[in-house]
Amino acid sequence: QVQLVESGGGLVQPGGSLRLSCAASGSILSIYDMGWYRQAPGKQRELVAAITSGGSTNYADSVKGRFSISRENAKKTVYLQMSSLKPEDTAVYYCNADIRSSPLWGGVRNNYWGQGTQVTVSS
Repeated sequence: QVQLVESGGGLVQPGGSLRLSCAASGSILSIYDMGWYRQAPGKQRELVAAITSGGSTNYADSVKGRFSISRENAKKTVYLQMSSLKPEDTAVYYCNADIRSSPLWGGVRNNYWGQGTQVTVSS
């Protein structure tokens, strides 16, 4: 009943920018922490950035100063603004969120993943 849908990936040249969006939908009572992870071929999935419901943020060292995470609670959406992109940022980017469903659906808090969006940085 709860879905996370990402958008905004694509091909960009080194030094370029992209903005990813992730919208939550379904029978949602509350959204807690939200974040972005990425997985490059042959590598483990890693945390890129996270944001609490109160707006506190956390970034991987490799993206500090280049990426910015934000959220619009009214739209149930989290964003990842990526600038000064490097070839090593190439990966599938996944949205993640802790969400409590509405009481009609049990009111349970679960962790959800989006389907992923490809970001390719190449000239």
